[in-house]
Amino acid sequence: MPSHSSANASGPKQIAVIPGDGIGTEVIREAIKVLKAATSGGPTKLNFTEFDWGAERYLRDGTTLPPDAVQIFRSDFDAILFGAVGDPRVPSNKHAADILLGLRAKLDLYVNLRPVELIDAALTPLRDRDTRDINFVVIRENTEGLYVGMGGQFQRGTPHEVAVQEDVNTRRGVERIIRYAFEYAREHRLDRVCMSDKSNALTFGHELWHRVFLQVKDEYHDIESRHLYIDTLAMEVVRDPAQFRVIVTCNLFGDILSDLGAQLAGGLGLAPSGNIHPGRISLFEPVHGSAPTIAGKNLANPCGAVLASAMMLDHLDLKPQAEALRKAVRTAVRERHTTADLGGKLGTREAGDWLANYVTKNPL
Repeated sequence: MPSHSSANASGPKQIAVIPGDGIGTEVIREAIKVLKAATSGGPTKLNFTEFDWGAERYLRDGTTLPPDAVQIFRSDFDAILFGAVGDPRVPSNKHAADILLGLRAKLDLYVNLRPVELIDAALTPLRDRDTRDINFVVIRENTEGLYVGMGGQFQRGTPHEVAVQEDVNTRRGVERIIRYAFEYAREHRLDRVCMSDKSNALTFGHELWHRVFLQVKDEYHDIESRHLYIDTLAMEVVRDPAQFRVIVTCNLFGDILSDLGAQLAGGLGLAPSGNIHPGRISLFEPVHGSAPTIAGKNLANPCGAVLASAMMLDHLDLKPQAEALRKAVRTAVRERHTTADLGGKLGTREAGDWLANYVTKNPL
């Protein structure tokens, strides 16, 4: 399974940066600082090009995702580093939907990859659990399901209003994400894959998930496969997270489950994600959102953005540099060189400085 974009096979890697809104601009600034520290002495350089798409630009001239953006990204860039979008001045969130959901759909980023790793046992709300117990990934189908926007409203605002939201599942979409999960497990030497649906109630769309899973799993006899309904899976993840290594599910369930996993591992401030199409340009982001209430106060945790940057480096086959970023975050968390949400006393900028200095002094 290819793991990196081929837009720039040799020479510097070209990174498109969309800081977005709120704390997105703050954490991405720190992530770039750490990325530069990790790659400064190596043979592969990173060049960053920033795009000002976000609420400020939308309010100024109505720009969300320009029509030529996708083609520019495909031809000129190797990866996208994304901050966050969302601003109370845009109550419809139109710019956020156009930019993030637009890129996921138009670049066909069908994999949403969310690692769930407990770095410090003190951070989990679960009793008597340590770092060995919470270490799995959620692989979420990222382009179909209930998030495609098919549906409508009839007699909106009246007592007789009807709202319909269509759940779209294609054989191609379901099979490729399930197959990706098994390939991911094999590549990373993970011995268990659990697929989750609600086929006992959603007897059309999720019956497709169940049937395709039963067919695909027979091709991977070296990997233990398991099926759980989503309500059972949610209970089991809380009861005994150690039983899971790779979880694959639909767009909506994956969205919910990955945030549950993030909370078990210390909160959204430590949660990275990748929006991936193997072998093509892909997008990497922290998942904490724009958090407008703390924007501009030097309070935001940059660790999620740094871990997302590590995922980006993996995608670009810069694995030693990726591991250097992860080692820096793990050390910072364990030694409390962090922002207040993780028990430290540093601000956003100071936490980023510490991580960059650690990477500089401890290259892999």
